Amino acid sequence: MAKEWWDPRGSSAMLHRLNPVRLRYIREQADRHWDGDPASFTPLKGRTALDVGCGAGLLAEPLARLGARVTAIDAAAENVAVARLHAQTSGLVIDYRAGGIEAAAGETFDLVTCLEVIEHVADPAAFVAGLAETLAPGGLLIVSTPNRTPLSRVAMITVAEGTGQIPRGTHDWDRFVTPDELTTMLEVNGLHVRDSRGIAFSPTSGFSLSSSLALNYILAATRG
Repeated sequence: MAKEWWDPRGSSAMLHRLNPVRLRYIREQADRHWDGDPASFTPLKGRTALDVGCGAGLLAEPLARLGARVTAIDAAAENVAVARLHAQTSGLVIDYRAGGIEAAAGETFDLVTCLEVIEHVADPAAFVAGLAETLAPGGLLIVSTPNRTPLSRVAMITVAEGTGQIPRGTHDWDRFVTPDELTTMLEVNGLHVRDSRGIAFSPTSGFSLSSSLALNYILAATRG
C-alpha cells in the first residue's frame, strides 16, 4: 500500500479527507498552548515536532510547512521510503526514521503527534508511556483514534471496510481505545488532557470536529 499513500483516490483516500480536520485542531491547540498568532503562516517556527506512525508523510509535510523542524517515524520501512522521496520532491527537509517509538528514544520534542495509530499497537499502555517520554517540558501532545463504540464498529468496519473505503482488515474493533482509557494512560505518565473533541462524519459534508466522541476523537495533552 505504500505507493498509494499520496493518491487522494487510492487506499488512503479517507486519510486525505480527514487530514484538514486534524490539522485544524493541531493549529488551534498549538496557538492556544504557545499563545500563537492565528494569522501566522508558520506558527510552529522554532519548534521541534515528532510525528509517530507517520505513514508516507501526510501529516509530517504540513507540520514542516507550518515551520516545525520535523522528525517522523513509522514501523513500515516501505512507508518511510515513500515519505522521504515525496519530501525531497516537495523541497521539504524531514528526518524520517523506520521503527517504533524507540526510534526517538532519548529525544524530546515540543510537539508530538500520534494520529490513528494507538489502535494498531500491541501494548497501548507501553506505547503511551513511550509517547510521554518524547514530550519536552512545556510540550504539547496530540492523539487521535477511533472510540470503541457500537457506532465505530458499524461505521468503520461494517460500512467503511465492507465497501472498500478503507482496506479490509485495517482495524480490529477490540483494540479501539476509549477516551477514558486513553486519559488514564496519559495521567499515569504525568500528562493532563486539556481538550478533547470528537471527529464526526457526514456523507454530504465529510469530516468535521464535533462534540460527540462516539465515532472518533482527538485530544490535546500537556505535562502536569
